[in-house]
Amino acid sequence: MDWREQSTANCSVARTLEVIGEKWTILVLREVFNGVRRFDDIQRHIGIPRPILSDRLHRLLDGGVLRRIEYREPGQRARHEYRLTETGLELQTVLLSLMEWGDRHPAGAGGPARVVRHRGCGAPVHVALVCEAGHSVASPRDVVGEDGPGARQLTA
Repeated sequence: MDWREQSTANCSVARTLEVIGEKWTILVLREVFNGVRRFDDIQRHIGIPRPILSDRLHRLLDGGVLRRIEYREPGQRARHEYRLTETGLELQTVLLSLMEWGDRHPAGAGGPARVVRHRGCGAPVHVALVCEAGHSVASPRDVVGEDGPGARQLTA
């Protein structure tokens, strides 16, 4: 079936965007990936309004992307920090893709603000498409979409 005839009601991209598809959510994830895990630290670092941060953290918790861990500073009340779940860790490729695109296209003066390196050898990490047979996909033109098992006909 042609894509224009396919229902988008069960689209994987749309489901993903329901969890992470908002600017502040992506920036909160960037912070957690970079080790900023406490509410006040996240809020201060990105300048997000507190009610919006609270909402985005709850969405990420509900979506299984983050989990809350209790901590207590000496003499203080219990607080929480936010850690990536295994599901959340799988979003690293998404964030790295966004970062690489931003490094290349609306690039800032002087180059990228952050470089991500392989812990094992120190070389910069880049996102690459590889098919299940192990072939590198050199160009977006080398990819074709087709109906998956969840494809449904668009109804009027």
